[in-house]
Amino acid sequence: MPLLAGFATALSLIVAIGAQNAFVLRQGLRREHVLPVVLTCALSDALLISSGILGLGALLTRNEIALSIAKYGGAAFLYAYALLAAKRAFKPGSIIPADHAPAALRSVVVACLGFTYLNPHVYLDTVVLLGSLANQQGTNTRWLYGLGAVTASFTWFFSLGFFARKLSPMFARPRAWQLLDTTIALLMTSLATWLLLA
Repeated sequence: MPLLAGFATALSLIVAIGAQNAFVLRQGLRREHVLPVVLTCALSDALLISSGILGLGALLTRNEIALSIAKYGGAAFLYAYALLAAKRAFKPGSIIPADHAPAALRSVVVACLGFTYLNPHVYLDTVVLLGSLANQQGTNTRWLYGLGAVTASFTWFFSLGFFARKLSPMFARPRAWQLLDTTIALLMTSLATWLLLA
């Protein structure tokens, strides 16, 4: 039961559309560095959930400086990515995957790490919430709960990254990429503004 509870709880938190999911979806549609991206996301979740189980969540919630750095750094990163997405949306000829030279693996992974670690929500969801829920399971079963949560993360990111290819025929048209990038730009701007106002 702790394994299934951890899986269900983590999946409900991860599936909510956000900056990280939008980035993974875009990489999956472009079929560009998908494996490194989904591994980065899933392994990061595993690290953060484990840290929460080990007690990092309690420390984070008491450290105002760390929370402020995450808040303002995350907002700046999201605004910058929103500008890039808006720029792509205004240049339809340059956003079709076939016309694009692949981005360097390093820059894609760095962006993925930014979406993961510069998002204060990831700490609240994985380190604080999942960590504390796992610890409520008791000493003997908390890691089973954590394993369920980590399994949910791997399942979701691999599904999102690799099954995005099924949507490729729809994204063969420039207009579809324009709509996706416009949506991403609006989402990132909204998230960044929400971070600053929260």
